[in-house]
Amino acid sequence: MALEAAKLVAGLRETFGSGKTKSYEWRVSQLKAIVKLADEREKDIIGALRSDLNKSEFESYVHEISGVKKSCKLALKELHQWMTPEKVKTSSTTFPSSAEIVSEPLGVIMVISTWNYPFLLSLDPIVGAISAGNTVVLKPSEIAPATSSMLSKLIHEYMDSSAVKVVEGAVPETTALLEQEWDKIFYTGSCKVGRIILAAAAKHLTPVILELGGKCPVVVDKNINLEVAARRIIAGKWCSNNGQTCVAPDYVITTKAFASKLIDALISELEKFFGKEPLKSQDLSHIVNSNHFNRLEKLLDDEKVSDKIVHGGQRDETNLKIAPTILLDVPEDSLIMNEEIFGPLLPIITVNKIEDSISVINTREKPLAAYLFTDEKKLEEEFIGSVSAGGMSINETTLHVTDNSLPFGGVGESGMGSYHGKFSFDAFSHKKAVLRRSFAGDAAARYPPYTPEKLRLIKALLGGNILGVVRALVGW
Repeated sequence: MALEAAKLVAGLRETFGSGKTKSYEWRVSQLKAIVKLADEREKDIIGALRSDLNKSEFESYVHEISGVKKSCKLALKELHQWMTPEKVKTSSTTFPSSAEIVSEPLGVIMVISTWNYPFLLSLDPIVGAISAGNTVVLKPSEIAPATSSMLSKLIHEYMDSSAVKVVEGAVPETTALLEQEWDKIFYTGSCKVGRIILAAAAKHLTPVILELGGKCPVVVDKNINLEVAARRIIAGKWCSNNGQTCVAPDYVITTKAFASKLIDALISELEKFFGKEPLKSQDLSHIVNSNHFNRLEKLLDDEKVSDKIVHGGQRDETNLKIAPTILLDVPEDSLIMNEEIFGPLLPIITVNKIEDSISVINTREKPLAAYLFTDEKKLEEEFIGSVSAGGMSINETTLHVTDNSLPFGGVGESGMGSYHGKFSFDAFSHKKAVLRRSFAGDAAARYPPYTPEKLRLIKALLGGNILGVVRALVGW
């Protein structure tokens, strides 16, 4: 297996070495191929996502297919500008000169994707890698087997197979790939596996982007449009793969006085969205597999929270479904508050004053996202200034991830590096500094033998002291 992986990487290095992936025309052709793939095989994509996650057609298109197409179309529109060297000013130290920053491809990239958005999170990083002129290996998640198989088939069919390859499999295949030398590794998944990726990359000094997760908090203030807030919390939690989303709200913080109103609003909107028997709703994704179902059951059955359920809790193990579930005042030492939930369970923690929510958040590891619902500008500014997170939305959840003008990535335990839009191009590029000078303007002062007069001139030049330069030149 290791030999096969080595041959794979060698072939991609040969392709990269030929220079064809560096051309504007090749990059454009591959971006157009991804758009064509998404357009022509939309039904296949939706079918695979339904098979793996019971994702509705709506979620599959809005959250995955359209996201990939949007990334491609932005890259196609902006690629020429992104590739153009950036002219920069030079200093008196290098006068006369000109300088620029050249974006050059890193080389051979490995993308290790995840299962919760298996189409989007496989192809979106590839869009960045291709835009930057690299060759790529995609390792899709074996936990979403239908999508993995489909990607392997379609990428081979639509894209340049000498430059973009797919390796299916599980831990042995991933381990063999990690033993190889890459120019960058892009991983989306858990912190536990992220550490393994980082350790493997360190052996070759390979840079990495780790898109991880964490417990994303939602702070809900009083005196807000509660109906809209409830709908947006639900959209970010249960309408986003039934909570199986790295930026989904993980827990809510509100005041003791406001909690009952918030719960009533959430229950009212949940029933509008999914009916009184949510397990029968076709708009709720199922849990990805029995292992994750059992993990979520364990969180619910913890004796510290089993009596804290105020809504939901119904389960259908046969169909791997858990109803939207709200819990109130769960203890800090409960299982549900000590790991990323990644499912349809939403604990609500209460505080005496809404300002206390910031200290509650800051006692934990830095999350991938943090959310605040308020009409108070002072609280908003304090939240943005005091809470460290990968990204934020005010009076919204998850939507910041969809805006390609914003970087998407974590901080601390929630990850390192970022991508989306121009940030994706930059993530897979090396910013090469280029200084140009003619043979004119050569200063004898920089060369030995060094004299006090030369030092005086150099000090004046480096200090930007024009009068001192003149005085040194005339020997004053």
